[in-house]
Amino acid sequence: MSMVEAAGWIAIVDDDPFVLKGLARLLRGRAFNAKTFESAEEFLAALPDGPPECLILDLQMPDMTGLELQQHLARMGIRIPTIIITAHGDMEVRKRCEAAGAIAYLLKPVQDTTLFAAIDMARNRADR
Repeated sequence: MSMVEAAGWIAIVDDDPFVLKGLARLLRGRAFNAKTFESAEEFLAALPDGPPECLILDLQMPDMTGLELQQHLARMGIRIPTIIITAHGDMEVRKRCEAAGAIAYLLKPVQDTTLFAAIDMARNRADR
């Protein structure tokens, strides 16, 4: 693993503490540097420290949804490869997320292999 890989981090934003804990444990088990945030606002407050190389984002959250966070980042000119996770397989919402820059739209419960494939895709995109 190169120093560049070790420096990158992955943000997980979900209002469900069980999902946050589970995903963080899964990612750390694969030696990823994962940081968890319980709201879009909490994530935005951490952005001045530099953006993550990948954002795993829950769609349904109070206050600011995952899609609203994506659109907000895009308006600020911040492009982060984003993986949307949701319990709702809505095609219209999926299209809007992809239009806002989501590279993957995964249904909960997320399969480990599917998630890691999406993270690889996101990290490859972050290198460019």
